[in-house]
Amino acid sequence: MIRHERLNGGVLRVEIDNPARRNALDIPMFEALAALWPRLGSDRSVRAIVVTGAGDRAFCAGADLTANVTDHPGFADLVARALLKTDLMVKPLIAAINGHCLAGGLELALAADIRIASRAASFGLPEVKWGLIPSAGGTMKLVDQIGYAAAMDLLLTGRMIDAADAARIGLVTEVCDPSEVWRRALERAEMIAAASPHAVRAAKQAALSARAARYAVQEPVEQALVAELWATGHVKIGAAAFAAKRAPVYGDD
Repeated sequence: MIRHERLNGGVLRVEIDNPARRNALDIPMFEALAALWPRLGSDRSVRAIVVTGAGDRAFCAGADLTANVTDHPGFADLVARALLKTDLMVKPLIAAINGHCLAGGLELALAADIRIASRAASFGLPEVKWGLIPSAGGTMKLVDQIGYAAAMDLLLTGRMIDAADAARIGLVTEVCDPSEVWRRALERAEMIAAASPHAVRAAKQAALSARAARYAVQEPVEQALVAELWATGHVKIGAAAFAAKRAPVYGDD
């Protein structure tokens, strides 16, 4: 379930609520996010948004592969809209990261302007282990935001890193004790909400205009690569292995 509530001063909280699955996203949750972001973007009363995960174990573990989400018609487009792949959020977006931030969860975090992370948080894009690539913005945004070498270390190995390493490579803005994550994120949101909304909007547009144009060019290239990857059959091998909780076995190229 995706919950949202208005707080004081034009701040809005969005919560990914599926703690039993580490806040993994099923189809209704993807649909809810895809519908929510445009509404919030056009709502003049919303000045800053904080997105977080329910509980303290996870921000979001990405798509729920056990729910066969990849078989849903139009899945790639749905995920792109839900995780703000190229339709970037016009309002300031802060991620309060309170645990595992993996796969699509990290791709959603990459759409945030500010990221406050718990010391207990962990980060990773494990898609290559399961025959996939992070095609909801991960391949484009990670390189853009933390540099080529650091990004490729995560993209090609699928390994996880802790919050300290995430801060070291510039993946998160600040690391704090788990009990402080929400307070620090809310403080940032309140500071933004107190500033001129016209100036805040202009600052974000100026910062992201070049990136948005570049992502729009990169997106069809990435989708062509994803189609080629699906044709290999490795995606189904990886999904089956994930569901069975075993290591996948891939053939040669």
